[in-house]
Amino acid sequence: MEKGATGIGESRRAPGWHEHRAEGVELRARGFSDKDVNEIEEQLPLRTPVIYEIVRRDGEEEMRRPLTSLWWSGVAAGLSISFSLFAQAVLQALLPDAPWRPLITSFGYAVGFVIVVLGRQQLFTENTITVVLPVAAEFTLRKLASLGRMWGIVLAANLVGCFLAALFWTFAPVLTPQMHDAMLQLGQHMMANGWPAMFFRAVAAGFLIAAMVWLLPSAEMAQFVVIGLMTYLIAVGDFTHSIAGSVDVFVLLLSGKLGLWHLVAGFTVPVVLGNVVGGTLLFSVISYAQIMREVS
Repeated sequence: MEKGATGIGESRRAPGWHEHRAEGVELRARGFSDKDVNEIEEQLPLRTPVIYEIVRRDGEEEMRRPLTSLWWSGVAAGLSISFSLFAQAVLQALLPDAPWRPLITSFGYAVGFVIVVLGRQQLFTENTITVVLPVAAEFTLRKLASLGRMWGIVLAANLVGCFLAALFWTFAPVLTPQMHDAMLQLGQHMMANGWPAMFFRAVAAGFLIAAMVWLLPSAEMAQFVVIGLMTYLIAVGDFTHSIAGSVDVFVLLLSGKLGLWHLVAGFTVPVVLGNVVGGTLLFSVISYAQIMREVS
């Protein structure tokens, strides 16, 4: 199927492509060659409505995927995101206990997100913007049901993947005692937060993940940098992420350092709610509000 028909090529032209075409005619009238006009247009950043349309269409496509595809992609994301904890634990085990150590270990947090995002795996917190924009654009019960279906499947699949990963890191002979201790320390540090701190730190994390999704269409070859920067801020800011943090708490659970009730009530509930508020109610709604008059 040609891009100009229904793909990204069309979304770059609409809305406002007529204006760009008129500007091109004007530039040619002023003596610029076709090559000059093309180079000028290539250097222009994507307009906000274009970014919106790209993210919205991605959400539409994801909501149409079969349940089994969403499920296994979500499980894969839960497994992949565990390498964020692994990378952090490796760095923490190898570096001296100094005030600057978190500034370095936080870089490891980006590893799992790079695998998940560039691998196009389903991550719940990405879906707080991608599948919300189609619902905001055309609010119907059918689309709202599709949103609920998507969130439910992906969240459950992510958590299953995280639990399987925690089983591996806890019981398989792959970690040194120092690395395993570092995993426990990272989880215990996070669980030292009370319910309000968990929630509001999750709001910040949800906002940053939604911002990352919004920035990726413009990033092109710099997508690795965008993913790394946004997720580094989550780690170094001690913000809480419902999926990446689930690996930490499942390792604590399996190691006998955390009870199931404390895991659910003290981590999963406040952090999932906070991520949704930050990604959906704040970033997604604001992003749609700024362009709704241009795309209506």
